[in-house]
Amino acid sequence: MKNSIVFIFMYCFAMGTLLGQQINQKDNKGLRQGLWKKYYPNSQQLRYQGSFVDDKEVGTFFFYCETCGDQPFCVKEFSTNSPTQVTYYSKTGDLVSKGFMSKKQRVGLWLIFHENSQKVMTRETYVLGKLHGEITTYYPSGEIIETTTYVNGLKQGKSYHYAPNGVKLKELSYKNDLLDGPASYYSHKGTLTMKGDYKNGAHHGVWNYYKDGKFLLSETFPDPENKN
Repeated sequence: MKNSIVFIFMYCFAMGTLLGQQINQKDNKGLRQGLWKKYYPNSQQLRYQGSFVDDKEVGTFFFYCETCGDQPFCVKEFSTNSPTQVTYYSKTGDLVSKGFMSKKQRVGLWLIFHENSQKVMTRETYVLGKLHGEITTYYPSGEIIETTTYVNGLKQGKSYHYAPNGVKLKELSYKNDLLDGPASYYSHKGTLTMKGDYKNGAHHGVWNYYKDGKFLLSETFPDPENKN
């Protein structure tokens, strides 16, 4: 019985030593292989851990901030010839956002979540690290706050804004990230309050104002009286 206990102890010690020797190893070509763990300078706080094959990340990697403790702020799932799945967490472990990255750039669909909630706050799409396509933001109830179209990271085309009850509040137009083109504003009851055009981010031409859905007055931009 005593010999069995000694053997088990020696086996566990040997395996622990062997596993310890296999961490943070490089082959004779200087390539990282196997499990790696890195810590912050002068600290017991783990910075990241994950495995390498021929100096390339494989499988799951965990990343920690300097005050994260055992809770990673980021988890990455590496796949061969596929974008990396990335998930971000708060210090308390709540889901913050998730999506995909390729060569350190965001690609495809990304989801951002409401604080301390599993409910989606924003749905974004990326191409080579830039917002591209329709971006939608939601209230915690799931109703849409805003939908805006992006092209190569810039707002382009229509943008719609809504109240929590689904009533449209704004209908805007963008060109190269600036307000440009027709715009309409509505009350929380859905009645038109203001309508006109923008040009290069500023009011342009005739703007009409309404009260209770009825025409109230108009204004011209720029003010003709200020022209020389």
